[in-house]
Amino acid sequence: MSNILWKSLVVSPAVLGAALLVSTTAIAAPNSATSEVVKADLSTNQQQNNSASVVQTQTTDQSDILAQVQQQTQIPQLAQVQQVQQTEVNVLDQVNQYGSEGKVANSQSQVTSVSQFSDVQPTDWAFQALQSLVERYGCIAGYPNGTYRGNRPMTRYEFAAGLNACLDRVNELIATATADLVTKEDLATLQRLQEEFSAELATLRGRVDALEARTAELEANQFSTTTKLVGEAIFALTDSFGDNDNNNTVFQDRVRLDLQTSFTGRDLLHTRLAAGNAQRLNIGSNGGAEGLQTFNIGNTGNNDVDIDWLAYYFPVGDNARVYVAATGGIWSDVAATVNPYFEDYDGGNGALSTFASENPIFRIGGGAGAAVNFGFGNKRSFLLPTSVTVGYLGSEASNPTNGSGIFDGNYAALGQLNFNLGDRLALAATYVHGYHGAGSSLFDAGSVNSSVVGTAQANTLSTTDGSSSNSYGLSAAFRPSDKFSVSGFVSYHDVTGGGTGDDFEAWSYALGVAFPDLGKKGNVLGILAGAEPYSLNRVAGVDDGDVPYHFEGFYKYQVSDNISVTPGVIWVTSPGQNSNNDDAIIGTLRTTFTF
Repeated sequence: MSNILWKSLVVSPAVLGAALLVSTTAIAAPNSATSEVVKADLSTNQQQNNSASVVQTQTTDQSDILAQVQQQTQIPQLAQVQQVQQTEVNVLDQVNQYGSEGKVANSQSQVTSVSQFSDVQPTDWAFQALQSLVERYGCIAGYPNGTYRGNRPMTRYEFAAGLNACLDRVNELIATATADLVTKEDLATLQRLQEEFSAELATLRGRVDALEARTAELEANQFSTTTKLVGEAIFALTDSFGDNDNNNTVFQDRVRLDLQTSFTGRDLLHTRLAAGNAQRLNIGSNGGAEGLQTFNIGNTGNNDVDIDWLAYYFPVGDNARVYVAATGGIWSDVAATVNPYFEDYDGGNGALSTFASENPIFRIGGGAGAAVNFGFGNKRSFLLPTSVTVGYLGSEASNPTNGSGIFDGNYAALGQLNFNLGDRLALAATYVHGYHGAGSSLFDAGSVNSSVVGTAQANTLSTTDGSSSNSYGLSAAFRPSDKFSVSGFVSYHDVTGGGTGDDFEAWSYALGVAFPDLGKKGNVLGILAGAEPYSLNRVAGVDDGDVPYHFEGFYKYQVSDNISVTPGVIWVTSPGQNSNNDDAIIGTLRTTFTF
């Protein structure tokens, strides 16, 4: 660094402020995944034209000096500079290195007195200069935790950022008729420093101009300032094999367009449009859903477009999140399923089957209603839950007829405790109480009269009177390494019907292992074995020993960031809880496009 820089640092408090500013505001800015130029978040952007007219009312010496400085430094305030890619100027990487230190949740605010800095003492050699900068020029913001950290090294680009910030502050003082606070010596020193750092300022100016052009283009072409579109399209080639082959080879699709809108930056409104023709294969008895796949939409898919999900998330305080669904709500929207790599929450990138994706207890009830999730921050221990979820969903909430509506129709109420022990072990204990009208299914996910997982015996409820259910579930996941995960679940269901022989019990359980990033980052190999929901103690004479075991293997290959191909096999024994029925084997090749 040249001699003029060192002399200037000794002569002028304003120049010292440029240096000190870099070690506070520039360094305190948050780091990001890509290279960023640090924000110099001081005051609002300056009105260059207005400033020029005000300067003419000042002394001749000040006008000449400031005019030269302004002519050579016509760059916007650096708070607008973000997401700048790395170039030949490698020293900019040091900005991010400094920026990663001192990150806090709160935003920094302007200090008004040097005494607000806990690490600045009157005996410090730069105390008087710093006091002048804080109380006279207002160029210092500091860290949100009340520290200054002035003894930090800096690069020339950091110094240039601070120089520009102090120049902006001087312009503001002049524009607001407080130019008497700015001395002629300070303006002269700023001019000399601007000449010394002209190359760095020119580089930053070019970066800002390029970013402004890109920002203007995005703003001109975006269809909404509050909404973004997230889309997914699934192509699936499916067939069944073996002796239980009652299906032809099918090529099916499902498309979803999700409009995600945020009004405050912390809330989120989902308006999802869906269409498809992916009907499920027939491998069990009527009313059963063994082997149902995540992209299946029922038995009448004809690519009609519907709003299949309309829901709104918003926070309450710092640790609570409220979920309100007008249609299409299911429990996995708000409750943690604790089944990583099998559950992907969209049906296009995880397991192939509905059963393998999550504990069947989350498929009891659905539709419209509300839920709230209470988090407990960092209070994690074996005895305290990480979060609590409670909610209510009605399957016939939009129907005003007798026996329907929000509270008089089918409904389910959920309570869940979640325990996260570090980032390797997660547990969830779930309880669901439901009411189901005559002819309903237990695992209906809000579809009222059709099942989405399990056998017909486990789903069919009283055909003459309503039934109530009490369900209990446990889910767990353990990830000993980033390349291996084990997860499993078990659920028990006690159903009480209104007629003779309508009472029964149902069970389901599974254990799965996943190998993420196998062969390539983003790939997943998943293997799962378990029993789809099946009933016990039914008067119909069902053999308790005929359990519909479910075996599944899939391998998701991530072709690119937006395309994945997943071949897989599903093998179900004793479909319909009848060992006389031949085993069913389903083969699927699923391709998912996301955009």
